[in-house]
Amino acid sequence: MGLLSIIRKQKIKDHEIRVLVLGLDNSGKTSIIKRWKHEDWSTISPTMGFEISTLQYQDFTLNLWDIGGQTSLRTFWGNYFDKTNVVVWVVDCMSMERIQESYEELRDKVIQQDRLVAVSLLILMNKIDMLQTNKVEETKKQIVGLLELESQLPSEKWQIIAVSAVTGQGAETALEWIIGQEYEP
Repeated sequence: MGLLSIIRKQKIKDHEIRVLVLGLDNSGKTSIIKRWKHEDWSTISPTMGFEISTLQYQDFTLNLWDIGGQTSLRTFWGNYFDKTNVVVWVVDCMSMERIQESYEELRDKVIQQDRLVAVSLLILMNKIDMLQTNKVEETKKQIVGLLELESQLPSEKWQIIAVSAVTGQGAETALEWIIGQEYEP
């Protein structure tokens, strides 16, 4: 057994989960992380490069890797895939005109990557506080269809959750889903 296997097994045993948070620029990745950590999210600027945060949630330690979503940074996303347990993909549901771009980036830079085959994918449909309540489920179905999730991934490996970084709606549900995944040692 190699050293990396031993370290990975120890991390799982210690309930340590590495979460890679990706998505297009201005989708709300950093705001969601700040919401999870109960920090002030009102003065956030675009993430240049990456930022690592640690969150204690129940008996788990979540290492949150917030990677910038600007076009110039997306080519570097692959540098962060090693040892990732969950990819959180954030979609701005108020920017449906960018959903094709989001789909292409998700497919090309995440779903089709061999290093992420066993990794769970959580889609966070952010900014639902700006949607009419009766439009949330309809928008969720539309995003699932446009991102072609059902045809690209086994249903047990992905989930979509409607969230609002502003109000906190869905934030805890997302954390519960992350810690509820089974991680291979």
